[in-house]
Amino acid sequence: MDRCKLFALTLVASAAVAAPAGAAITVLGNGLGSGCYQFAEFGGNTKDGIATCDAALDHDALSLADRAATFINRGILRSRAGDSNGALDDYNRGLNMDGTHAEGFVDRGATFIALQRYQDAMTDINKGIEMGAHNPHIAYYDRAIVNEAMGNVRAAYQDYKKAVELEPKFTLATQQLTRFKVVRKEAD
Repeated sequence: MDRCKLFALTLVASAAVAAPAGAAITVLGNGLGSGCYQFAEFGGNTKDGIATCDAALDHDALSLADRAATFINRGILRSRAGDSNGALDDYNRGLNMDGTHAEGFVDRGATFIALQRYQDAMTDINKGIEMGAHNPHIAYYDRAIVNEAMGNVRAAYQDYKKAVELEPKFTLATQQLTRFKVVRKEAD
């Protein structure tokens, strides 16, 4: 009788780390909307970033696409500040205005993770991946967290591996992979 090898994954440690901040959406120019983008993409004082985004939304003559991007970028900053509900509101507003931003879906998915709304997170992250997110390694990392939280250990492992395959220097995913042990089992 042929023996086929089955691969089982055993989780070595249990707690996955929180999802990383996602990618900001570019707003070109020298206005406050661009400043909001800079804070979301490159960091800095989160309160100053949120204030810049607020001012852009209140005072800049933004195109619909830039207005949507500014809401999403402010969502990133609110998420960093620990305001998951405010971030979710901003992601919803931005994506309702312009649903073409794959990064916005991945970022909203990360906020759903923080809120432990795993099915919503999975839906948004998958949509972001399907739409061609510019930072797919982050999307796969986030999806791994969701899979793990939902008890899909094999899928979590595969997504962490995919994140590292896409971005070999992505240490968060590499660190998560060290918690897994691949065990080969013989089947009859």
